[in-house]
Amino acid sequence: MKLKQLTPMQYFSLIAVITAIFIGFVYFSPKVFNHYTLTVLSNIYIFIILAVSYNLINGVTGQFSLEPNGFVAIGAYVTAILMLSPEIKEELYVLAEPLPIIRDIFLPNPFLTLIISGLFSALVALTLAFPVFRVRGDYLAIVTLGFGFIIRIFLINNPEISNGSMGIDSIPGFASYFWIGVACLITVILVYNIVYSKFGRAMKAVRDDEDAALAMGVHTFKIKTIAFMTSAFFEGVGGGLLASSIGAVSPDQFTFMLTFQLLIIIVLGGLGSMSGAILGTILFLGGMELLRPLDDANWVVNLGFAEIHGIPGLRMVIFSILLLLIMLFARRGLLGDKEIWDYIKIKK
Repeated sequence: MKLKQLTPMQYFSLIAVITAIFIGFVYFSPKVFNHYTLTVLSNIYIFIILAVSYNLINGVTGQFSLEPNGFVAIGAYVTAILMLSPEIKEELYVLAEPLPIIRDIFLPNPFLTLIISGLFSALVALTLAFPVFRVRGDYLAIVTLGFGFIIRIFLINNPEISNGSMGIDSIPGFASYFWIGVACLITVILVYNIVYSKFGRAMKAVRDDEDAALAMGVHTFKIKTIAFMTSAFFEGVGGGLLASSIGAVSPDQFTFMLTFQLLIIIVLGGLGSMSGAILGTILFLGGMELLRPLDDANWVVNLGFAEIHGIPGLRMVIFSILLLLIMLFARRGLLGDKEIWDYIKIKK
């Protein structure tokens, strides 16, 4: 029996069990792992939030969008501005005096701050949707790519809002390891239920054949806009968690490389697959950290017949080769457009 065939009671019981196991892992991890491992896990949780939300517009709805770095930047900066007191802002803004509204606004509640960061990103997505979804395919990618560059240039050239290229630091670290894990779990559950709701089926119809979906009465613009705004909301929340986790934000953190990393993750896991996005995030970030010793010139492995020395940059070479091999043998990603439980048979 497949997961889709479970009764509502069985489904909610399974979700409750998975939630309990994950919360237990997150709660007891600090007692087992060191600070470095917890930092890596926190980054993985944040990138899972970003990956599953990006997969919603790119994989599930089939809109080739290259905008995540813009919405993540918006969420990060909104969180930074809201969480800092007026006195601290006056000290930090050295390139220009902060605007009165930027200086005086102060919301020390982390939960409300993240919600507002997500809503602000969603509002920008709504505004952007009207011109963006007038085009499709490669043209859509170009337009959304430009949006990411515009946000970064805006942050650099408006120091009275963002402190320019110097960025903002001293951000309160409310995003502890545990709460980042909880936010990740909530995001995955919410996005999963969206994907397998009637809206999710409409998103997949738009992805498979937009013209046919339109002919069958699906309001394609509405569906694409909802997917775009939902994706932007969770990307904004992820940006807020990233800002609090690092403690500082600057325009250089939100270049196209961030979008490129998320694109690699969702393609690696399988476009349209929720569990594929999670698996891709774990493999991508986990693999990068496991191979980190290769960049250390003092790292040596003795094979008996030869010694292998670490070389700065070798990690990226090896990792790129591994990604190429994976994509050669799994051209639709590791899971394709299916979920991991589609490969598991559940006996009645």
